Amino acid sequence: MNIRFADEKDAALVLEFIRELAVFENMGDLVLATEADIKTSLFELKQAEVIIAEVDGEAAAFALFFHNYSTFWGRANLFLEDLFVREPYRGKGTGTAMLQKLAQIAAERGCKRLDWFVLDDNEKGAAFYRKFGAKALLDRRVYRLDIIGGLYEQS
Repeated sequence: MNIRFADEKDAALVLEFIRELAVFENMGDLVLATEADIKTSLFELKQAEVIIAEVDGEAAAFALFFHNYSTFWGRANLFLEDLFVREPYRGKGTGTAMLQKLAQIAAERGCKRLDWFVLDDNEKGAAFYRKFGAKALLDRRVYRLDIIGGLYEQS
């Protein structure tokens, strides 16, 4: 297995993975991103990064992540937005290798944490992460403010 950073020529592949993940999570109709959006946000603006796992030359998995910041620790950490392993590669160590690679990247960058969300109904995913010692943070809730129609437009 080879795990590498995505580059601009992978924009269509990254979007393909995003769409597959959305279908897997029963949210296929919510993907609005285009290949141009991916090129701009990932490779021009560098708002996030992607690693891709390849098995025998075939794209098997992807993970999209970015830095967040801990004011208490005074340093950046990594936030894993998406990790998706294609069906033929599940249960074969691909997800584990991806998580290990993300932890390695975090350590190399001086991060102390790797955070992510797990959907409430994704018990298989939660169980997978618990195997590595990950813990659910039950003392907080996620809030979201849509900028269109949010405070910015009301002022």
